Amino acid sequence: MKLPISVIIITLNEEKNIRDCLESVAGRADEIFLIDSGSTDKTLEIARHYTDKIFYNKFENFAQQRNWAQDNLPIKNEWVLHLDADERISAELAKSLEEIFNDNTNIDGIMAARRTVFRGKWIRFGGHYPVYRNCLFKKTKGRSEERLYDQNYIINGDVIKTKGDIINIINPELNEWKDRHKRWAALEAQEITNEFRMMRAGLFGSPIERRNWLRYRFYYKMPLFIRAYLYFFYRYILRLGFLDGRQGMIFHFYQGLWYRLLVDKEICKARDSQ
Repeated sequence: MKLPISVIIITLNEEKNIRDCLESVAGRADEIFLIDSGSTDKTLEIARHYTDKIFYNKFENFAQQRNWAQDNLPIKNEWVLHLDADERISAELAKSLEEIFNDNTNIDGIMAARRTVFRGKWIRFGGHYPVYRNCLFKKTKGRSEERLYDQNYIINGDVIKTKGDIINIINPELNEWKDRHKRWAALEAQEITNEFRMMRAGLFGSPIERRNWLRYRFYYKMPLFIRAYLYFFYRYILRLGFLDGRQGMIFHFYQGLWYRLLVDKEICKARDSQ
C-alpha cells in the first residue's frame, strides 16, 4: 500500500546515506521530494533512481530549508513527512502508518520515536530512547520552529503517538562528528545568549514540550559548566548510559558532556563580547 504522503528530504553531499534513506520510503510514499543545496558527490545521481522531484535551494539553516520546501514545492498530498538523509523509517513504523491511514483517523499529526544507531550500536540507554518527535503532519497544520539548531515541528492540532521508529544512523569519522558539534554548539549558544524563547514548552505538556521545558527552563538556569557534569552523571550513571557499551561511552561522552561544555564555553565568549 502506498501511503498518501509526500516525503521531503534535505541533502548536501549525502552519497553515503541517501540510498538507504530513499529505500526506506520508496514504494511506501506517494511522492518523494529531494531538496539539495549544491551536492558535488553522487547524491543526486543516486536520488534520480528513486525520484525526479529534485529541487535546489540555498541552505541557510534546517528550519528555513524545511519551511521553504512546504511553501514552494508542488506538493499534492495533504500529509508531509520530513526526513534527513541519515534517517530511515522502520518497517514497524511503515506498518503502523498503513493502519492509521486505513482507519482514516481524524488527526493532524503523528509522533514517532527516534532510534539512534551510533557506529552500528543502538543507543538504548541514557534517556536517549525512546525520544518522541513530531514527524508526519498535515502540511497546513505543521511547520518547523524558526530555530538555528535542533528544531522541532510544531503541529497545530491533534497529535498521536504511533509504533515504530525513525532510525537515525550516525557513523561519521570522529573528527567530522566533533566538527559538527562545534558548529551546533555555537548556534545553540547564540540562541541562549539572545534569550530565545521556545514556541511551546511545558513540564506537563507533550514529550516535546516537556523536553523543551527541561532544557530551557531548568537546565539553562543551572550554573555554567557545572550543569554539564551534572547532566552527564544523570545520563551516563542514573539513566544507565554505561549499558550502551564502548560505542555508547563515546556517544554519551561527546554528546552528553563534551558538547554541553562547548555550549557553555560559547555562551561565555558571547557574553564577554557584549
